[in-house]
Amino acid sequence: MPSKIFELRHIFGLKLKELRLEKGITYQELKDKSGLSVSYLSEIESGKKYPKGDKIALLAEALDVSYDDLVSIKVPKKLQPVINLIESDFFKAFPLIQFGLSPQKIIEIISQDPDKTNAFINTIMQIARNYEMKQEHFYYAALRSYLELQNNYFEELEDEVEGLHLEFIELKEVPFQPELLEDILLKIGVRTDYRKLSEFESLKDLRSLYHPRQRLLHINQGLTKGQKNYLLGREIAFQWLKFKKRSLSTPPQGKHDFEDILNNHMASYFAAALIMPQKEMTRDLKAFGAQRKWNESDFLSFLNRYDATPEMVLQRMTTILPTFFNVQNLFFLRFLHSDGKFSLTRELHLPGAHNPHANELNEHYCRRWIATSIISELEKDKDKNGSRMIAKAQISEYHDSPNAYCCFSIAFPNVSNPSESMSVTIGFLMDKALGKWIKFLDDPAVDRKAVNVTCERCVIADCKERMAQPIIVGKQSAETAMLADIEEILKEKQ
Repeated sequence: MPSKIFELRHIFGLKLKELRLEKGITYQELKDKSGLSVSYLSEIESGKKYPKGDKIALLAEALDVSYDDLVSIKVPKKLQPVINLIESDFFKAFPLIQFGLSPQKIIEIISQDPDKTNAFINTIMQIARNYEMKQEHFYYAALRSYLELQNNYFEELEDEVEGLHLEFIELKEVPFQPELLEDILLKIGVRTDYRKLSEFESLKDLRSLYHPRQRLLHINQGLTKGQKNYLLGREIAFQWLKFKKRSLSTPPQGKHDFEDILNNHMASYFAAALIMPQKEMTRDLKAFGAQRKWNESDFLSFLNRYDATPEMVLQRMTTILPTFFNVQNLFFLRFLHSDGKFSLTRELHLPGAHNPHANELNEHYCRRWIATSIISELEKDKDKNGSRMIAKAQISEYHDSPNAYCCFSIAFPNVSNPSESMSVTIGFLMDKALGKWIKFLDDPAVDRKAVNVTCERCVIADCKERMAQPIIVGKQSAETAMLADIEEILKEKQ
């Protein structure tokens, strides 16, 4: 995180450079006037060094400005967007180094053309305002990009989990009962309580709350065993990894910076790796893919095998498959169905964007996706099946695209709100790597469907699942016809 002295160094350096260029003075000329070396002047302008008072006095005299003007944080208008960035909460909170970026280098690049930078920053701010984007939205988008950059696999966390297994020999066999994880958490100094949250009506949807002074983890007593294991595993991660920056509640409440969000994800990763150890999960995925027939029960058996939630199982698959099965092209989706509306509440794409992906334009997601259709099927059978989960497989062939994806999806009622339903889906690009792992791709039980992104952008004729007319397609067709007619007119000779 850039410090206050970091800000002052760069503000001073930018001002010095702007003044020098404004007066048409070269480094050599400034050296001759001030007596300071060219290399030292360069380090000042780049923000690497902040000169002492006597050196500032020499520079002020050489540039014919007052000492106070030179050291003040007031800058020319064209430099203001750069200063705004340096002083912004985003720049202070965002760990650029994790993306291989140096704050120093970014400032150097931006300062090359402050006017264009100003226009760019203002454009981003206007887009954010128009779409009601909060700072947290940007951080979560950045987190997804970071996970994709790392292929969603963190060997150091896998090693830390292995270290925990060696420390506590009672973890040698899966699945774990919540009582076992509670006992391990107690051994590292954290108690658990399942009663307190139920005393507050406003906290009924809160799954957990950590009290750092009491070293006490409050857990919602209405959760499933898998959800309890997940929360206990996360708290073990926070303590074992000694993360100080974190959210105290699940789901996170209030404002958080990028480090909070990143550490929360790392704790979730650790919990999944703890509950579903790499060796066992790799073996089970190999056996699952070797089958010649799709079997819903076999897929759902991962949940019982590890006492894990559907989301944990599918998220763990996104970490294991690229690294150990060379299945590189995949996506993960989590949908919520509430009040008749489908919302894509979480997504991950490896190594880059695949369809489907989130659309915030109030369009209707394709109801042919297994991620949405399985929820409809669950709700249709809710009275008959109660709260059971269902799993389905589908090969989704994207209309007007060579891409097809093999998708596995699990639908289940939302524990926090039984009137809502959820689904988690993992999809794999149909390529040679997938064929080497999954042997039942030709099984007739795996439904094949032509799908698209949203109804408004879909030209599939006679679609029974359509929720809206293809108005975007119509607009695009009209625009194409208009451009063609313009081109035809411009071709006419006099």
